[in-house]
Amino acid sequence: MIVALAGGVGGARLSAGLAATLPLKALSVIVNTADDFQHLGFSISPDLDTVMYTLAGLENAEQGWGLREETWHAMGALEKLGGETWFRLGDRDLATHIERTRRLAAGEPLSRITEQLARALGVTARLLPMSDDPVRTLVETDEGTLAFQDYFVRRRCEPRLVEVRFAGSERARAAPACIEALADPALEAIVLAPSNPYVSVAPLFSVSELARAIDRRRVPLVAVSPIVGGRAIKGPAAKMMGELGVEVSALGIARHYAGRIDGLVIDDADRALAPAIEALGMAVLVTDTIMRDGPSRRRLAEATLAFAGHLRRQGRWRVGVVSA
Repeated sequence: MIVALAGGVGGARLSAGLAATLPLKALSVIVNTADDFQHLGFSISPDLDTVMYTLAGLENAEQGWGLREETWHAMGALEKLGGETWFRLGDRDLATHIERTRRLAAGEPLSRITEQLARALGVTARLLPMSDDPVRTLVETDEGTLAFQDYFVRRRCEPRLVEVRFAGSERARAAPACIEALADPALEAIVLAPSNPYVSVAPLFSVSELARAIDRRRVPLVAVSPIVGGRAIKGPAAKMMGELGVEVSALGIARHYAGRIDGLVIDDADRALAPAIEALGMAVLVTDTIMRDGPSRRRLAEATLAFAGHLRRQGRWRVGVVSA
């Protein structure tokens, strides 16, 4: 049994690689829900949907979000009517939001709705929202406070980042299935996907019950760096790190997670950083981390799982640099 912590495109792609590598029902993916929001009357869960569509093999790989071979008739009609179209919802994608919104209004928890939606799309992994309670990412910028989707989509991350906070996290409880997955006696490792540390991963740890369950683990927690050669593979992580005064590198990622993770997977391009990362008290795996297609996703998943297994067999999960 493996638990992945994920959000965004990087999290979705590695989750798909893990699902392709592991036996059926051996993977649980705990997904960030702090970027959920209400739009056009619908309850939108962007990270959950990106991971769900990718696990189902339905994602628009070129776009990084939404469904493959999507059509946009509803958005076109809405634009003619003068409606808001800055957050684009495809015609088939709308069905997901309609059904989620209907069930939430009827009082069903997000975790149960997500389980049923994922099953309907043929997803075999357990897809788990981090909480059934609302947590919302707020971005403090040089232009004031912005809701995350306003900052990320409407403003394209243009305002300068000052701070990120998570409204509601102090009251939120972890979804019960998340705690169940982390306490499973068969659990062998926790994999922190190459997701944005500030807006995809930090929300997970902002829910104290979930953070405690992860930190009480008796298995290795290994992360995959989302920064390769000083650049983010996808999204604004590098820009955010620079504006927060953090070194934009795999070493910067290691410092961010130091004291929490047992090992970090970095790309071949960052091999020279391995000794400095290891000096922070974590093991290092150096390998090709670029997920170009299905086979490369699976290869990275296999290497990451082997790395975690090696750490588990070491007992304290602290070893030297490994090459793969």
